[in-house]
Amino acid sequence: MSALNIKKGTSKKSAYDLKDPNSEIIETHTLAVVVDNEAGVLARVIGLFSGRGYNIDSLTVAAIDEEGLLSRITIVTTGTPAVIEQIKAQLGRIVPVHEVHDLTVEGDSVEREMALMRVHGTGDARVEALRLADIFRAQVVDSTLESFVFEITGTPDKVDAFADLMRPLGLGRIARTGVAALSRGK
Repeated sequence: MSALNIKKGTSKKSAYDLKDPNSEIIETHTLAVVVDNEAGVLARVIGLFSGRGYNIDSLTVAAIDEEGLLSRITIVTTGTPAVIEQIKAQLGRIVPVHEVHDLTVEGDSVEREMALMRVHGTGDARVEALRLADIFRAQVVDSTLESFVFEITGTPDKVDAFADLMRPLGLGRIARTGVAALSRGK
């Protein structure tokens, strides 16, 4: 035991893992913001981003308690470590915000994305599209003689991999939803 009562090798936050906050590396972070479920709160949170020129890559909102008093806003954004820290600090200062969690840093979370993809094709291309959909557990939600619409849910990497394999088979339009993330903890 050290003088700080920290057992060697048990901390997930090692001094060797610390990142330079002045680094110019652009990182993607998923933020979970617990807010009051009332009119205008989403506009205030989004206004913080637009007013400072920050980009939102993905946004989802849902009520999280039975009475409907609280909502969780899940935001995927990019920036340098200093910008991400600034975003979290400014979100925490908004009055209806109760908690701000950086799920990327906290690490113990589940992340999913949903996409609808239209794939045009005939003959062997249709058979191959159905075979790949089965492998990726994508569901056929619409079918015509010329195309399929597949629904796929998974990590953003899984959705991207499915889209990459469908491109040569006639991938047309893609509609992607925001990333939904949930901490495995509380």
